[in-house]
Amino acid sequence: MIRVLLADDHAAIRAGLRMLLATAGDIEVIGEAGDGAVAVSNARALRPDVVLMDVRMPGTDGVTATRQIVEEGLAEVLVLTTFDLDEYVFGALRAGAAGFLLKTAEATALVDAVRHVAAGDGVVAPEVTRRLIAKLAEPQGGNGAAGRGGPVRSLPADLTPRERDVLAGLGSGLSNAELAAELVISEATAKTHVSRVLAKLGVTSRVQAAIAARDAGLA
Repeated sequence: MIRVLLADDHAAIRAGLRMLLATAGDIEVIGEAGDGAVAVSNARALRPDVVLMDVRMPGTDGVTATRQIVEEGLAEVLVLTTFDLDEYVFGALRAGAAGFLLKTAEATALVDAVRHVAAGDGVVAPEVTRRLIAKLAEPQGGNGAAGRGGPVRSLPADLTPRERDVLAGLGSGLSNAELAAELVISEATAKTHVSRVLAKLGVTSRVQAAIAARDAGLA
């Protein structure tokens, strides 16, 4: 079973998500939170596989909560938000969220996204993928992130040729299964390579690795 924690300040939305996910058969909602601070506390106590996180909540917001959860290795975070609030989502992805969906997503898309994130894959709502890539490619106040025509970020010298191939695949948005097919390796090996790449880059999510790949000109 995939263990999920729901974090949203609207009780009606949490109730709806709980009912929807309960129909999946392989997903169990083990807890809820109405704000970011409680989400972090419950993630520490319950150790879910995935936290389904809203970004705008009273008190500790979803971006701050996402950063804490990811930095402590408590769970994967899947952000669920509205199109009008996607500027918050960009912050959440840089904080380590594994991906995000819009609240208008179909039920099947949401269930599939939870499964993919639990399996270690990133998920991005197709409606905003281009906008997301453009935003992530922008310079960030001189901190080294490359924009279009900006400086190319250097990669760790200890990345192996295979790990560079894996990183390039992450930059193209490939899942573990797609990486395995592309590189003619097993899915388990692909997952191991991804973990090593993240560790060497010093990042905590596939989305952050994809940013690094684009900054380095690999994707």
